[in-house]
Amino acid sequence: MLTPELLCRLHFTLRDLPRVRIEVDSCAAWAGLDEPRRGEFVVAVDAVAANAVEHAGGEGRLLLRQLGDELECQVTDSGPGFTEDVIPEVLPGLDGASTGRGLWLARLVTDGLTIAPAANATGWPRGGEEPTGSVVTLVMRLPGGERERGRDGE
Repeated sequence: MLTPELLCRLHFTLRDLPRVRIEVDSCAAWAGLDEPRRGEFVVAVDAVAANAVEHAGGEGRLLLRQLGDELECQVTDSGPGFTEDVIPEVLPGLDGASTGRGLWLARLVTDGLTIAPAANATGWPRGGEEPTGSVVTLVMRLPGGERERGRDGE
């Protein structure tokens, strides 16, 4: 069984979003995620964190771990909760709307995106409180991992 290596744990609000981007970029680089995939991962995490601030209570919690050949980032909020059904299948905004692209983009550029009730979040005990909100988990494969080699046909 693989043991996850904790790379970053942050509580954030709107004013902390630049720090979130810097920390995720730095940790992803340390873990070996190269450009342009690292930039895509940072953009995806930023979009999800910004959604947590804007739509789910003004704050969030981020947990970034390396698990074998993958980076896993969980963004947990305390909003009303939502499901993957809210992510459109095609590019949102074609109807003139200027918002709604964050989760769509995050799903597009990462190797995995899941949404679950915050009760499923790891690493955030709150003194027995039952968490509310959602946890969005983003996954990005690191170069050289077994699945990466298999995908490229090497």
